[in-house]
Amino acid sequence: MNRFTITTSIAYTNAPPHIGFALELIQADVLARFHRQKGSQVFFLTGTDEHGMKIARSAESASLPPQAFVDKVAGTFRELAKLLLVSNDDFIRTTDKERHWPSVRKMWEKLQESGDVYKKVYEGLYCVGCETFVTEKDLVGELCPIHKKKPELIQEENYFFRLSRYGEKIAQALREGTMKIVPEHRTQEVLNFIEQGLEDISVSRSTNVLSWGIPVPEDSSQVFYVWLDALTNYISALDYANEGEAFQGFWPADVHCIGKDILRFHAIIWPAMLLSAGVALPKSIFVHGFLTVDGQKMSKSIGNVVDPFELIQKYGADAVRYFFLREIPPTEDGDFSQEKLEGRYNADLAGGLGNLLSRVLAMAEKQEVKAKKEIANQQTREWVEKTKQEVEHSLGDFRFHDALATIWELISHADRRIDKERPWEGGKESESAISDLLLVLREISDLLVPFLPQASESIKEQLSGDNRKPLFPRIL
Repeated sequence: MNRFTITTSIAYTNAPPHIGFALELIQADVLARFHRQKGSQVFFLTGTDEHGMKIARSAESASLPPQAFVDKVAGTFRELAKLLLVSNDDFIRTTDKERHWPSVRKMWEKLQESGDVYKKVYEGLYCVGCETFVTEKDLVGELCPIHKKKPELIQEENYFFRLSRYGEKIAQALREGTMKIVPEHRTQEVLNFIEQGLEDISVSRSTNVLSWGIPVPEDSSQVFYVWLDALTNYISALDYANEGEAFQGFWPADVHCIGKDILRFHAIIWPAMLLSAGVALPKSIFVHGFLTVDGQKMSKSIGNVVDPFELIQKYGADAVRYFFLREIPPTEDGDFSQEKLEGRYNADLAGGLGNLLSRVLAMAEKQEVKAKKEIANQQTREWVEKTKQEVEHSLGDFRFHDALATIWELISHADRRIDKERPWEGGKESESAISDLLLVLREISDLLVPFLPQASESIKEQLSGDNRKPLFPRIL
């Protein structure tokens, strides 16, 4: 049996989920469901990153112990995945001492065995938001370009990883396609960064500065730096510590789904760690962009932060999934607005898919027509086959919006056939047309499984005569 492994990044638990992570969950879920539908055995991982200075400070601000704080926030990420109908097979937490910590320690041992770890005193600029040391060339006007804050000057004795050893090997993997980055222009971005020369990186923090982390074995003065800890999640969930059956069967990952702000960590630091440890590289890294709201960056001060839980409660999971998959460019920045979501909902879901289903079912019920074994009309058969091929091709290239556009073209074809042949008028030809339309709806329900799982199931139920109700009631 074919196996397919896909991961999201693990969400940082300094704050509840935002719609950017909802987008990532939905995109990954489409790919996981699609490969299950094709017969693959899928391992789909998501989870939470729960250590680091930013979390320690957030817990302090909330007047909670760090563990209680991350327990609470991690629960909201689990709930979001559930409400979005995300079909993850596992949820890893970096505070899991039984599953995660042993793999981090094993990774540490492997890096040491390769001679890639050393200890030194270091003074540098540290961005708490990024949880990483930065250089002046990374800054814009002395500020972190992502968090718009000035990094802190820190001097510590830390353990370092010899990242500088692995630039050429990573570049070779990218050039040869052993590890692929989507979209392609991100590959050149990483290669350009490597060509500037990689510097060794800190992989631990002093407990004098940060105690909230996994202790470094045999050195009580240090805890693992969040990226060595966090990145290992992708294999700790597969029992890398024991190199068990799950690790043997499901690694390397076929796809890491991440945001563009953490590309360097996943395309440089993570592969370097794997190379040092003698572990296979992930096959591909799919990189999505950022979301704006009504053309503006999301900001608490502006008051435009969108709560994904409120969206789901108001519009339903499938409507939220549809908007993000159809409206947002998969690999570029995209804009969210409630007006756009409601426009897509009324036009495509209520007026398109929902209207087609109600029209066909009404005609079939009135004329007592049942679906035959296969589509009789040659043009309709060809539309269906073309749609299946194009959807598969689009998903192979992570073009979720194109896949959905293709399915909606099939919906439009069915609508045009109704308008042209007027099967509501009855007669022998009408019976054949209605049968074909019922079969088209069955095909559409199958095509929608990865995208709109609830709607797909509802269409199947209604085609079998059960649970007759409006699929997507129009928003007034």
